[in-house]
Amino acid sequence: MFSAIFITKDGSGHKAELIQMDEAQLPAGDVTIDVEYSTLNFKDAAAITGARPVVRQFPMVPGVDLAGIVRESANPEWKPGDKIVLNCWGVGESHYGGLAQRARVNGDWLIKLPAAFTTRQAMAIGSAGYTAALCVDALERFGVQPDAGEVLVTGATGGVGSVAVALLAKAGFAVIGATGKSSEGDYLKELGAAGMIDRAELSAPGGKPLQKQRWAAVVDTVGSHTLVNACAQTRFGGAVAACGNAQGMDFPATVAPFILRAVSLLGVECVMTPKPKRMAAWARLGRDLDAARLEAIAQEISLSEAIPTAGALLAGKVRGRIVVDVNR
Repeated sequence: MFSAIFITKDGSGHKAELIQMDEAQLPAGDVTIDVEYSTLNFKDAAAITGARPVVRQFPMVPGVDLAGIVRESANPEWKPGDKIVLNCWGVGESHYGGLAQRARVNGDWLIKLPAAFTTRQAMAIGSAGYTAALCVDALERFGVQPDAGEVLVTGATGGVGSVAVALLAKAGFAVIGATGKSSEGDYLKELGAAGMIDRAELSAPGGKPLQKQRWAAVVDTVGSHTLVNACAQTRFGGAVAACGNAQGMDFPATVAPFILRAVSLLGVECVMTPKPKRMAAWARLGRDLDAARLEAIAQEISLSEAIPTAGALLAGKVRGRIVVDVNR
């Protein structure tokens, strides 16, 4: 038996609880993992609370991330004792996820734990940090260089934003973080940000289609009006990597930035990203992310604390990354 967060939905409503599960209840897969750490991010919190339709089938064990040790394997790529990381691939949505002490998954979804990190540190990064690395990779592939000017990161104190700030700063960019938390200037400076702005400067509707050119590039985790205004402020020939929708899925914009300033909008998707890009993203994280900075980004909770913490996360009361020690 092992502990797991278990979500059910029936005629009486949506319910998430901490239960004891039997290994026979695990779904099909060719690798069984002893999970050491997982995470609690926005999607997990939405799944636990039922705030958004994240879960595609019930019952479900949430948790889009996990790190641990292979227990059993029928996959030739993996053997017992291997340390692995898993991000996304539908776990926690359509396949039992990481907020449990044990998981059974498709071995093709796994990445070898980078030597630079412990399993706890890998979950301080999680899918949020992996997504941030995908965004930075996308901007660099586009050709954005540090001497091009300031780079904006929206939602800068969140999980994706925090790691994006750190990675961009390490790569030599002058990073400006947008956040609604005015008290977090020291936190962003510690991550390497050159400055910060209030998110209210970007989040209001009705901004001009073309605004003062400021940003050489943008990593946007927010969507909606924030993404619209960020595009409107991006310099000629710049690029915006969009990966989130915390403000909303809508994009009430005009084509002006794209056809009059040659701004490029780069979509970044983390769930079904092919393995080579995942490996490149984790290689960047292992090379460029200072493990010591993870302590500033992350806070740790127990598995039993995941359910009450979910509501606080959705209410915007959580900074950075939440690491879940599933064994306490």
